[in-house]
Amino acid sequence: MTEQATGAQHPQPRARNGGPSSASVEHLTGAQSLIRSLEEVGADTVFGLPGGCILPAYDPLMDSTRVRHILVRHEQGAGHAATGYAQATGKVGVCMVTSGPGATNLVTPIADAAMDSVPLVAITGQVASAAIGTDAFQEADICGITMPITKHNFLVTRAEDIAHTIAEAFHIASTGRPGPVLVDIAKDALQAKTSFSWPPAMDLPGYRPVTKPHAKQIREAAKLITQAQRPVLYVGGGVLKAGATAELKVLAELTGAPVTTTLMALGAFPDSHRLHVGMPGMHGSVTAVTALQKADLIVALGARFDDRVTGKLDSFAPYAKIVHADIDPAEIGKNRAADVPIVGDAREVIADLVQAVQAEHTEGRQGEAARTRYADWWKDLDRWRATYPVGYDLPEDGSLSPQQVIQRIGQLAPEGTVFAAGVGQHQMWASHFIEYEQPATWLNSGGAGTMGYAVPAAMGAKAGMPDRTVWAIDGDGCFQMTNQELTTCALNNIPIKVAVINNGALGMVRQWQTLFYNQRYSNTVLHSGADTDGVPAKGTRVPDFVKLSEAMGCHAIRCEDPADLDKVIAEANAINDRPVVIDFIVHEDAMVWPMVAAGTSNDEVMAARGVRPDFGDNEDD
Repeated sequence: MTEQATGAQHPQPRARNGGPSSASVEHLTGAQSLIRSLEEVGADTVFGLPGGCILPAYDPLMDSTRVRHILVRHEQGAGHAATGYAQATGKVGVCMVTSGPGATNLVTPIADAAMDSVPLVAITGQVASAAIGTDAFQEADICGITMPITKHNFLVTRAEDIAHTIAEAFHIASTGRPGPVLVDIAKDALQAKTSFSWPPAMDLPGYRPVTKPHAKQIREAAKLITQAQRPVLYVGGGVLKAGATAELKVLAELTGAPVTTTLMALGAFPDSHRLHVGMPGMHGSVTAVTALQKADLIVALGARFDDRVTGKLDSFAPYAKIVHADIDPAEIGKNRAADVPIVGDAREVIADLVQAVQAEHTEGRQGEAARTRYADWWKDLDRWRATYPVGYDLPEDGSLSPQQVIQRIGQLAPEGTVFAAGVGQHQMWASHFIEYEQPATWLNSGGAGTMGYAVPAAMGAKAGMPDRTVWAIDGDGCFQMTNQELTTCALNNIPIKVAVINNGALGMVRQWQTLFYNQRYSNTVLHSGADTDGVPAKGTRVPDFVKLSEAMGCHAIRCEDPADLDKVIAEANAINDRPVVIDFIVHEDAMVWPMVAAGTSNDEVMAARGVRPDFGDNEDD
């Protein structure tokens, strides 16, 4: 899959009073209307868990031949699975749960989807409309709770409002800047009779996302690009959301500017491409971090200048003019003022930029002198790449290196494999040591940093892309939060592969304790301390991840010897009739480098522990 499909499964809005032009009217219950609406908007997979208030919807769902329901073991798993499905397929992810605690268990994945701009529709049951506000059994004001973390939400108390609300929810979730939409439906609305016709008329006054950029701003941006001596294309996840990867490659090769892809944009530009200088940010490559710091022009495409990329904001990219293109006008100027603000869909913005830059070239505004200045810029970039590559040292005691484990998983994976990562050290290692050549092959929780994301997200990705190999790269801390969804995978023929990077600790927190808290490891140790012979155990042993995974219907392997690494990875890749879990016991002292300490300037990037890059005095001019 080379492009994400966006906006393909929702009807276009029409005035409510227009009514359906030619549609047969059926008399159904609200619950039947809900399931029919899901079928019509193209929702082929729903992750959910039934309960009292949503139960009326589960009865007609049983008869649907177009919607597959996957019964999760925890509502949080339903939300992350819907997110993984959406990120891998480009479609809207759907989850459905009951009221009260069922709905509140979705808060974390909804917040996660909001931070990462993932199109998600969460359907929740609610107590009967007459009981709303009375503190009825399993009542929670989920609309109020999620208002700050949804793109929009609806409380539906009438059966006749269900169809158009579902149509509106899918339209809002998947257009403009994608995001989560919550539809809370009262139980009596599901039980009541109503008429159903499709397509429904939608009423979305004021919702008109701007997709076409302003031509004047595009021309101004093109002029800056051709005049710059040290430009950088700073690419964010919005390029993936817009399906703009082909256009990005054309723009990069046309300009010859270096490309840096954020954690949410990995795969938007091939890692192997000569113009790619790596990932920016707290744990970005030295070259990417420094390129932004020393740039005289940053062209930000679908990125939001978040704190993990900028470091100390007032010291970020001090020499750079900023072109900032985003479909969400609220992002432009929020953290860094833009010299040229461009509101629009990334695909249209980049396509127009290509034409404008070509026009500049045709009119001779970028002559040989400018090309020579780009060559000087690349001389610096190539020297930094050669001097400070991203790498790692093998442990002196002969134990498994977590970086080597992740690197070999990437190297031995079939082409087009989708990787979902948890949060922490293993997430950063997976971003560095696996090469991403295609879009929609890297899934992670970027903005929220949600532990427990990997296993259910991988499950959702595999459900949506059954012909792809899907690996979850997880840590022993993250894995213990949502591993129950392996049971869901085993029972629903979703054969994901899980690598548990087991260092016996909450690794990233432990790294900070090592660096900033005098090695005082307060409450970050997960392992059991000693084996039966009294020898200190390596890795988490309680629970025993092999036995636990086998109990949930998985094939499970433990790997402690580097000599067995390729063999166990090959064994996992060969098994496709059930989930596979490999418990990799790795060295606990491995750290993620490079690193910019929180709250410091990107100028203080450390290539490794105790290694501060030296760029030479003449490069600060």
